[in-house]
Amino acid sequence: MISRVVINSDHVSAPARSGPPKDTPPKPAPPPMPGWRRFLIPLGALVTVALLFGPALVAGQPDALPYSEFVTRVDGGQVRSVTVDDQGGVEGTLTDGKDFTTRIPTALDTAALAGRLAAHKVEITATRTGTSFLSVVLSFLPLLLLIGFFVWSGRMARRQLAGGGPLGMFGRSRAKVTDVVRPETRLADVAGYEGAKQEIGEVVDFLRNPGQYREVGAHGPRGVLMVGPPGTGKTLLARAVAGEAEVPFLSIAGSGFVEMFVGVGASRVRDLFAEARRRAPSIVFIDEIDAIGGRRGGGLGGSHDEREQTLNQLLAEMDGFEASSGVVVLAATNRPETLDRALLRPGRFDRQVTVPLPAQSERAAILAVHTRGKHLTEDVDLTRVARATPGFSGADLANLVNEAAINAVRTGRSTVSAADLDAARDRILLGRRDASNALLPDEKQSVAVHESGHALVAALCEDADPVAKVTILPAGMALGVTQQLPEAERHLYTENHLKDSLAVRLGGRAAELVVFGHGSTGASNDLAGATGLATRMVREFGLSEEIGPVGYASDGPGYLGGDELVARPYSEQTQRVIDAEVARLLREAEARAVDLLRMHRVALDDLTARLLAEETVDGAVVEAIAAASAASFARTPGGTGPHGDGPDGGIPPQISLQT
Repeated sequence: MISRVVINSDHVSAPARSGPPKDTPPKPAPPPMPGWRRFLIPLGALVTVALLFGPALVAGQPDALPYSEFVTRVDGGQVRSVTVDDQGGVEGTLTDGKDFTTRIPTALDTAALAGRLAAHKVEITATRTGTSFLSVVLSFLPLLLLIGFFVWSGRMARRQLAGGGPLGMFGRSRAKVTDVVRPETRLADVAGYEGAKQEIGEVVDFLRNPGQYREVGAHGPRGVLMVGPPGTGKTLLARAVAGEAEVPFLSIAGSGFVEMFVGVGASRVRDLFAEARRRAPSIVFIDEIDAIGGRRGGGLGGSHDEREQTLNQLLAEMDGFEASSGVVVLAATNRPETLDRALLRPGRFDRQVTVPLPAQSERAAILAVHTRGKHLTEDVDLTRVARATPGFSGADLANLVNEAAINAVRTGRSTVSAADLDAARDRILLGRRDASNALLPDEKQSVAVHESGHALVAALCEDADPVAKVTILPAGMALGVTQQLPEAERHLYTENHLKDSLAVRLGGRAAELVVFGHGSTGASNDLAGATGLATRMVREFGLSEEIGPVGYASDGPGYLGGDELVARPYSEQTQRVIDAEVARLLREAEARAVDLLRMHRVALDDLTARLLAEETVDGAVVEAIAAASAASFARTPGGTGPHGDGPDGGIPPQISLQT
């Protein structure tokens, strides 16, 4: 199995600009709201509660008597007075002073009730039910308070464009303004990428010294877009620019513009650029601009989509009818292919600065920055660590140093050694090594043979990268690992190199076939990696005689997860030819690896025994065993050497992990 990691991280920074901001009259603040208004709503709520529930709470509820009990008490002389309304409701007082209520059933014959009341000398009063003006007003009071609240909310919402009131904060930009207090990050903290620093620095220099550019008729760029993989230092560069600049620096994330309320994003864009113009010359930094700058037309709401309205306003502010002189926009994204084309044209983002993964020398400089203040042992060579970490970004390298420090603390030391850095790299690439994940004896033998095959084929192939380490200690999902490190970082790979890489990837399976006579499931990841490389050789690199010099490069994942599923640019017949050529390349690579290992079977057995005894073998040991075997084979009469079948090569990632 081959797992590849390639790292190039870009840390970029820009110069600063001096020059006092223009004196512009401050915008008059809106008149303060009278203090008594804030008590209206709470006071209205208290009055409503008091009117609705106050009488019942103060007076208390009278006892409700059934009609039959009421008649019994009248006959017993216990009722003093009653008040009867025209609806049959009765309110009365007992002789002991307690109040009660009851209701006369209209369906019964109650003509004798009046006689009973008169016989027991009960005071009778008749009333008529009706609706008073006060009761009507009180019943509508809660509705009136609700209407008043909505009227007040509407007035406050209309003030949001002016920035007044609590609700007006929805339309205000959430940009952080760095004006007087600068971040501690400086250009010295950003390692490597002098070219990118120069491009960013020219932008800030233009704001600081515009006259120098006007003398030759040069116009400063409106915007600079920083593009690169995650973790390469784009935001760090922006912080360094803010630290070095002598102009106001406004920073905001792309997600800070869009809200659930329609029009808020566009309002925030207007407010952001209005603030930048008031402080001009100034710099606006938008992180993760793809959150609002994606291609238009894909939203569910069409042109009325909130994100598209925000993007339209951003386009108008950057290069619309009103020129934003003295304002430069810096933006960062790791998905430039998703941005709208109108955003990328000259006049908006005039420059695109690529912040790639760092090269080996830049990784060494980045490691030097991250190891400041840490105690390193004498055996730590940052150049060697940089060579062993191709494909690592600046964030990955920071994590590597931190993991190494944690490993040193775990073992009770206050210094970081080279072994700690190696262990940290293995943990990042492979996962945690678990001592409880022990292999059975036959499994350990099979893994040792498999990894010996990878290592020996890599050592015998002329164009393969040298082996750095071989281990059969399980880590993460890998049962064993063969690590290859390039002597120098390549940017161009020959056909020989690619074929050598295929042979190395299939070396583990070939060793199993030579020693055991059959394969195993341990080669599944190797087969997947080899198949992917062979497919690119045939389909993209034009290295197949059957297909010819034709390239079908993929532009990235398509709809439903793959471009081949819906947008394959060739016919079914061509696909069959591609499959046949891929299978041919893999069979040839496996046959070549099997032949090499059969010719050097003694070296394969020696390396396997060494792995079983020591579990981890250095690359120098592998090279020594392979060199001794090759020399012995060359002295054999009729020997053709390990490369008797012609030139071969591989396109290993910067780190090849054969597992």
